[in-house]
Amino acid sequence: MLLYTLHKMKLGNNIRRLRFENDEMSQEELAAALGVTRQTIHSIEKEKFIPSALLAMQIARHFGRRVEEVFNIIDESSNEQAVKP
Repeated sequence: MLLYTLHKMKLGNNIRRLRFENDEMSQEELAAALGVTRQTIHSIEKEKFIPSALLAMQIARHFGRRVEEVFNIIDESSNEQAVKP
């Protein structure tokens, strides 16, 4: 049951909003600051890639936020956020 429940969840994020709140920072600028590719940032924003715990913490730190303020769990079975920031 637990595996079934976890399978129906994905990791949402506020990275795009945070980039635009920070002088409309581009994906490339954020990627360079974090030492990753622009494609990595794009894939995280589009929820196609789940970052490692370390990268998630680096992203949060870059924006001066807690990880929970940047990332949130989305329960796809009910189409609602399972954990709200």
